[in-house]
Amino acid sequence: MDVFFYLVPSLMIAIALTALIGLLLRARRIRSAWNSGLTAEARCLNTYTTTSGGGGDTSVSTTLHHVYEFTTREGRPVRFEESNGPRTIVTGDIVTVRYVAEHPEQATARPPQPGRLLAEQGCMLAFFGVFIAFCVFFMLAFHLMSDGFDAPFGFGDGDGVDDTTNTVVVDGVTMTP
Repeated sequence: MDVFFYLVPSLMIAIALTALIGLLLRARRIRSAWNSGLTAEARCLNTYTTTSGGGGDTSVSTTLHHVYEFTTREGRPVRFEESNGPRTIVTGDIVTVRYVAEHPEQATARPPQPGRLLAEQGCMLAFFGVFIAFCVFFMLAFHLMSDGFDAPFGFGDGDGVDDTTNTVVVDGVTMTP
């Protein structure tokens, strides 16, 4: 049963690290597109929304997706999808996209906002850092409390404590505190 208190926080840490890596890779991809200097005019081919949540007491979350198509400087047509774009862009609109020559399918229609990207990244890093630190603290606290670490705090199950040092015999009866 003790393994449960190590396994669940470890799984939560693994999920948080996976999300953190995804966040960092996404920010790196967007920053590379902004810094490449390559732009093109793209047409919005489609917009659609996806919803998640809504079961029981959870709130519904709606994500707006845009599908864009543009032609690179080399004449290669590229189609890509981007989520959480501006709601003012509708099917048929022409927008400026930024892309990296090696990976034009990773283009972005988001206008360069490096300060905002850095702030989002910093907030999410702080959140995941606190979350991971709490999971590690929980596992460490559980380990210390269940491992007989009871000298300074009086916690634990008493394993490793020799209670026979204060044994008293009175009228043939052995009493141990």
